[in-house]
Amino acid sequence: MTKKIKKELENEESVLQCAEQFGLVGDPTRMKICWLLCKHPELSVGEIADILDVSISVVSHSLKRLRENYLVDSRRDHKIVYYKLANMGFNKILKNILNNI
Repeated sequence: MTKKIKKELENEESVLQCAEQFGLVGDPTRMKICWLLCKHPELSVGEIADILDVSISVVSHSLKRLRENYLVDSRRDHKIVYYKLANMGFNKILKNILNNI
């Protein structure tokens, strides 16, 4: 059994990717954004900034980091950009955790 578990950890790239994703959502602003997107399927940058009472640039920077790591998806509707959690395994875990808090 121990050998099997050790073998799983040999995929260092996957382990580092997971750690990076948890580190990203460990930031309070990014965690709040993930929380909002978990509870509300799609929000604009302006809506998120208004709800969190922070500047649009702070939200944009946080969303950029989340998007670069495939944690959020975006779509543009004219001048407004909407964000939602990406449909991936990590976000399913995140949604499960946030919905149970």
